[in-house]
Amino acid sequence: MGIFRRTKQEIRADTGTVSYEDALLQAILGGTGITKDVALQIPTVASAIDLIGNIIASTPIGLYKIDNGKVVKITDDYRISLLNDDTGDTLSPHDFWKAIIRDYYAGKGGYAYINKSKGKAASLHYVDESFLTVQKNTDPIFKDYDILVNAQKYKPYDFIKILRNSTDGASGIGIVTENSKVLEVAYESLIFESNLVKKGGNKKGFLKSEKRIDDTAMTALKNAFKNLYSNNSENVVVLNSGIEFKESSNTSVEMQLNENKVTNATELCKIFHISPDVIAGKATDADMQSVAKLAAIPLMKTIECALNRDFLLEKEKKFFYWAFDTKELLKGNLKERMDAYGVAIDKKIMTPNEARYAEDLPDIDGLDIINMGLADVIYDIKTKTYFTPNTKTIIDAAKGGEQQ
Repeated sequence: MGIFRRTKQEIRADTGTVSYEDALLQAILGGTGITKDVALQIPTVASAIDLIGNIIASTPIGLYKIDNGKVVKITDDYRISLLNDDTGDTLSPHDFWKAIIRDYYAGKGGYAYINKSKGKAASLHYVDESFLTVQKNTDPIFKDYDILVNAQKYKPYDFIKILRNSTDGASGIGIVTENSKVLEVAYESLIFESNLVKKGGNKKGFLKSEKRIDDTAMTALKNAFKNLYSNNSENVVVLNSGIEFKESSNTSVEMQLNENKVTNATELCKIFHISPDVIAGKATDADMQSVAKLAAIPLMKTIECALNRDFLLEKEKKFFYWAFDTKELLKGNLKERMDAYGVAIDKKIMTPNEARYAEDLPDIDGLDIINMGLADVIYDIKTKTYFTPNTKTIIDAAKGGEQQ
């Protein structure tokens, strides 16, 4: 062993391999016909992703700083506008976040390019994950990667990456890969239903004849049955004596198609942690609270972590952080909120003006107070003194209970 310790050679992503992550390629090689576009044709999937996307896109993102143990909200940072008001791209922030969430669930992740000018973020640009390829190194411990867009190489810090169930920080695992079977069953059910409509609900089958049919009669029968299954007005078939129709498939009623659709929808809702009643338009306040707590807010935490990593300067990461304003999402109905504020004020947790601020109401002079009873004994943990309002006495605990 030498006197001088050698530093470990950096392993760059261009020494590795391109990951096997393209949904279309997997669909072709794996035998499934499920891609992002196909998955989004399933109503339950499209509705769930749209619902979660709308919730996140409608929730403002704020920048906060920890200053001497207190949290201070920053209001004049240029990046706040990029995330909430104008991305600098052709997409509005609302469309930007919905596109990110769509790729998060149905693709390999949501990616946004950070366009920088003189070291500052000038704009944010959504990049469709289908145009993006991840090139990873081969080290399972010191993982590294590059991102290729139209053969142009970028570094990880050039993108904000919103990834689902990622194991490498470069790409995620979408529902198209993770839940391909249930998606395939739901999609094939739609295809089957579509074919039933095209055929007018007629069963498939074959003809049984007691004697040989000549070519002319065969052609006439084929044309007649083609018209029968084309669901037009001329769909009457007359079978001559000796020809019998045998069914070879079940009807939608016999296959319990409606029941299967309900079951499939319920299973798909489990993927998104959403109640089927929400998708069916029968949601209660409790159901919507559940959507916020189980579906939207956990995804917001994923986005916050990504922003803290890629949308803060290195010198800012110790004191600054991004966070969604989830106050509106977690609000109950009016009575529940008022009862909660009453308890918080009675327990000296909030002042009346703080409760008014939570309801977006203006302050009232004189309400920045905490009510204390005359019989209460107040202990100041900094000066270690007791104050009794009823007797107006102060006792110094540090001096053995000496009265001041």
